[in-house]
Amino acid sequence: MTIAAPVDEAIKQNLEQFLLVLSVSLGVATLSRIFSWLRQIPYTLLLVIVGALLSFVNIRFVNLSPELILEIFLPPLLFEAAWNVRWRELKNNSLPVSLYAIGGVLISIAVIGFTLSQFTNLPLPIALLVGASLSTTDPVSVVALFRDLGASKRLTVLMEGESLFNDGVAVVAFVILVDLPFGVTSFTVGDTLARFLLFVGVGVAVGCVLGFGLSYLTQRFDLPVVEQSITLVAAYGTYLLTEELGGSGVIGVVLVGLILGNFGSRVGMNPRTRLLVSEFWEFLAFLVNSIVFLLIGDQIKISSLADNFNLIVIAIIATLLSRAAAIYSLSALSNLITKNNINLREQTALWWGGLRGSVSIALALSVPAILPGRQAIIETVFGVVLFTLLFQGITTKFVLTKLDLIGDEPIRKSYEELLAKKLAMQRVLEFLDKADYNLEPNAAIYDQRKQLVQSKLEEVELAINKLQNEYPQIKTLDYEQLGEQLLNIETDTYAELIRSGRLDSNPYPILKEILADSEVAG
Repeated sequence: MTIAAPVDEAIKQNLEQFLLVLSVSLGVATLSRIFSWLRQIPYTLLLVIVGALLSFVNIRFVNLSPELILEIFLPPLLFEAAWNVRWRELKNNSLPVSLYAIGGVLISIAVIGFTLSQFTNLPLPIALLVGASLSTTDPVSVVALFRDLGASKRLTVLMEGESLFNDGVAVVAFVILVDLPFGVTSFTVGDTLARFLLFVGVGVAVGCVLGFGLSYLTQRFDLPVVEQSITLVAAYGTYLLTEELGGSGVIGVVLVGLILGNFGSRVGMNPRTRLLVSEFWEFLAFLVNSIVFLLIGDQIKISSLADNFNLIVIAIIATLLSRAAAIYSLSALSNLITKNNINLREQTALWWGGLRGSVSIALALSVPAILPGRQAIIETVFGVVLFTLLFQGITTKFVLTKLDLIGDEPIRKSYEELLAKKLAMQRVLEFLDKADYNLEPNAAIYDQRKQLVQSKLEEVELAINKLQNEYPQIKTLDYEQLGEQLLNIETDTYAELIRSGRLDSNPYPILKEILADSEVAG
């Protein structure tokens, strides 16, 4: 009895803390939708502000050791981001994304680290850890803003793709650099490159094996709850297994999410299951992001930021300079190699949109508690993250407008919704036409419903025609959607044959070549 009581009390406290986090997060999300002026502020920034205010009344949300922070927070954040990235769009921009993700991280670590070591009292090993923490971008808020404002799809893909892969590179660099202050490892180019390749190689191997293995496993059954659970186990299991084998758990999780989101969800899940899994991960990412940003109030004393004001200002300047150096130089290199140029206006948008967020904070909080410079790292990273969210996040709309990068994406989105409504109304009418309503009372009800649906369908068709007349270029969306629908039909057919046992493996989609040839011919 004496042992069980403290355990029960601890469980009760953990449940109360979880409910508190969820309640605060939902409250902030609701208020940001009710009051229009709050929509101008990134949601993550609102959570930071709330977490900071609650820190004054000494409310603690969670009490985790630094070693557990990465293991708990990173896998779901990375998996959700990878799950939602479309491979076709990413492949078309693979070169600039790779340059930003690898070269950009190295440039950021070097510029931020050496700047802080030269102009502040931070020793070089600690300064490099700050650089590693701040080298990863977190464009959750700005990507949502890009979509709302109608920025080009390519600009959004570049931002998302860079963030997804530079997380992995930054974490690997952080893991290598975190041993330097303790003198555990010496910094030599050969040894560091070998460790980096080992980390990445093991991560890629485990991620690919588990990703494709689980994709083929889900083809054998159609159980939404089980498949949802498999993705959750895949995220955490891949991270833990890869770390245990001496590789990068981050790289492993990114590849598993990318494979399951683009391959496994197509060949092993029906459309309804894909939707359920996507909604599940959307909620989980929302909750984890909320915990990370609310955790700031528990880990940082706001008053201490003033004591490190000069350090934070120098870190902000170094972060902006490193981002500019990476984007402009690597974009120029990409433009030399590929014909798909990134113009100067897009480069400027990528530079200003490089917000720092949850991954940077998680890395800073994971610094071992015995490291003397840990608090300086946390406060510096938090100060830079706060600046990017508060200043850059709020001014991104202004920057995109001045750069004339506001596109027709809202119009395209409205057009897509109208096409979906048209299809839904047509299917409802088809059902009503085929339904058996021989009895007189039922016939009257059915006729009334058909008239209402037909009237709504006519309204939708008028709206579609109006958009087509005002924006003739939008008709290309019909062709794009047709191509997507044909590919989905082919993929779903193969998946159905595999589940029934009539096929052993997934054939290569032949429609890809047909559609590609038709585009060239057109």
